[in-house]
Amino acid sequence: MRITCHLGDITTERVDAVVNAANSTLLGGGGVDGAIHRAAGPELLAECRRVRADRWPDGLPVGEAVVTGAGRLPARWVVHTVGPDRHRGQTDPALLASCFRRSLEEAAKVGATSVAFPAVSAGIYGWDPAEVARVAVATVRGAADLHPAVTDVRFVLFSPDVLREFEAALGPGQPKRPEM
Repeated sequence: MRITCHLGDITTERVDAVVNAANSTLLGGGGVDGAIHRAAGPELLAECRRVRADRWPDGLPVGEAVVTGAGRLPARWVVHTVGPDRHRGQTDPALLASCFRRSLEEAAKVGATSVAFPAVSAGIYGWDPAEVARVAVATVRGAADLHPAVTDVRFVLFSPDVLREFEAALGPGQPKRPEM
């Protein structure tokens, strides 16, 4: 599995699956969630409403993941995951790791070979970007053998500061940007 990171707009990534840092309602919100819903169009909201009606009537739990189509995005699927919110006392790194692990599992189940992740919980949910980077990179590396069909994982990050933390977590000599 090739793991890279770069500064960018996750809604424009040409990958099989993009991961959405969603809220539990799955009905859109701010940050990455809002950007993905705006770019994907009403088709994504309609699918999320069906998921809520059929599988998760009380909302998607923290650390869980679910797949929908991607609407108007260049990706085929959106993997929605709900990160822990430090402001609500959700400080267990295992919950954060679950977001990345479950997202990879769900992406692999639908046949995705390339996945783009944001820095789940590093925005409005108040997690330190360095901690998110360490947990995300370690979790993805640890899951690589479990999902051999997923060959390309990209962390698509929203700020230079967050990018630096992911570069540090990847370590020296690791590829930082995907080849376009």
